[in-house]
Amino acid sequence: MTLTSLDAVALCSAMNGFAGALSGHREVLNLLNVYPVPDGDTGTNMYMTVESVISGLDALEGGSDMVAVTGAISHGSLMGARGNSGVILSQVLRGLMEVMAASGSEDGTVDGRVLADGLASASAAAYAAVMRPVEGTILTVVRESSAAALGAAEEGGDLLAVAEAARTAGGEALERTPELLPVLAEAGVVDAGGSGYLLLLDAFLTVVDGRPLPEPPEVSGPVVGRAGDAHPPGQDGTRYEVMYFLDAPDDEVPGFKEAWDSLGDSIVVVGGDGIWNCHVHTDDIGAAIEAGIAVGRPHRIRVTDLYEEVEEQAWVRDHIDHDWPVDPVDCAVVAVANGDGLRQIFRSLGVRRVVLGGQSMNPSTTDLLEAVEAVPADEVVILPNNGNIIPVAEQVDGQTAKTVRVVPTRGVTEGFASLLEYDPCGTAEGNTAAMAAAASAVLAGEVTVAVRDAASDVGAISEGDHLGLSGGRVRVIADSLFAVTTRLFDTVVTDEHELVTLIEGADADEATTVAIVSWLEAEHPGLEVETHVGGQPLYPYYLGIE
Repeated sequence: MTLTSLDAVALCSAMNGFAGALSGHREVLNLLNVYPVPDGDTGTNMYMTVESVISGLDALEGGSDMVAVTGAISHGSLMGARGNSGVILSQVLRGLMEVMAASGSEDGTVDGRVLADGLASASAAAYAAVMRPVEGTILTVVRESSAAALGAAEEGGDLLAVAEAARTAGGEALERTPELLPVLAEAGVVDAGGSGYLLLLDAFLTVVDGRPLPEPPEVSGPVVGRAGDAHPPGQDGTRYEVMYFLDAPDDEVPGFKEAWDSLGDSIVVVGGDGIWNCHVHTDDIGAAIEAGIAVGRPHRIRVTDLYEEVEEQAWVRDHIDHDWPVDPVDCAVVAVANGDGLRQIFRSLGVRRVVLGGQSMNPSTTDLLEAVEAVPADEVVILPNNGNIIPVAEQVDGQTAKTVRVVPTRGVTEGFASLLEYDPCGTAEGNTAAMAAAASAVLAGEVTVAVRDAASDVGAISEGDHLGLSGGRVRVIADSLFAVTTRLFDTVVTDEHELVTLIEGADADEATTVAIVSWLEAEHPGLEVETHVGGQPLYPYYLGIE
């Protein structure tokens, strides 16, 4: 059945479909190099923006009307906007929702005429939000799709005709973006933001006539060319992305925009009624924040070093080109680790995505969900490798259509051992059972330095003491790295153990590692010893004993 109008329930369905589509296409969108800085986060920023919208819709009571739903979408997109692409998308949604809320029919529904007017409002709002609009971006795609929608409405087209006209024209505009923006032509890609926006129109069409949402394309190699060669890190463009919410009177904002215009580029300021979401690329972080203080109260300030992001994305691309497996599997593994060496080891053992995190650096459910959605598998096993991350990882299964299971690893050595039983052709359930059994056979330990005075089962701890931990508690206190590590081995190693894995962290030194290995060979000659460079911060050594 084809709908002739959208009610509040249908609009919610469209937004949920949009969020799902962005989730599925996020990896591809992230791999597109976008102007002005190829930071690779377009898909994630758009998805996280819409995820905030969905959270707002989920909080509504049943039976909410069009005004409540459009209000939740507008507010959620503003408060959840991330990055340049997310902020522009939020303004697109706000412009669209403003018309839908004000122009719906008496029964609270939206027809083709209102959808066309809403898309025109969305385009105007997006252009108004950007200080210096650039053609060949999402702005072009929204504008041309809205123009086609208006044309269809003027000819008496119904809701389906308007939505189809917008989608067709938007797709054609997207294909032309490289003609308008040289950086896209050099990279051999279309604009990522425009690609993401088209998924919104796809979601409307799915609700209107039931057509399926487009499947994300296969990522069998690098999606983009070497646009980074045209924009080498540290050579072109401003360095920092500054974002914050600004509580300020509306009449102060034009002057605020002018102040920012002298500080940088990629300026987007959206909002109204006293609250504004602000984004700028600049070399002067302090001045960008001071401009906000001059007119109101900046809060939730976020600063990103774009040069570092460019370098990181280039590294990721190189890895996808050569090392990351991209062929689909029945069951993939996502692991949490912090340290270049650890990430390399996990990759070598078959892990498809490594999420940055560990002790003192716990990723969120969203961080893990992003990795789960990115891997080329319908079933996923997560290795949290830290006790604090286990309950967070267990929330992911309820947030995705994929089947997700958690092997409750409390350390990276347990994670390494579990992967010896990993079968990419197996199921998540089967892998979880086998991998958990392998992980449980490992006695894990960590060596670190106390950051404060405390009490323990083995005595008083003073700040700066070296600590040996196993089983979640302090087992050894010592005054040197060598002493604490060897004493921890003496405490936990038995005659039944055969293998020791010693993973060297960023704060360890080669001489100490050599001394520890020599001590193990002398004091426990029956043990086989393996050493690896993990590079993890804060913990000079991770121990695995089997």
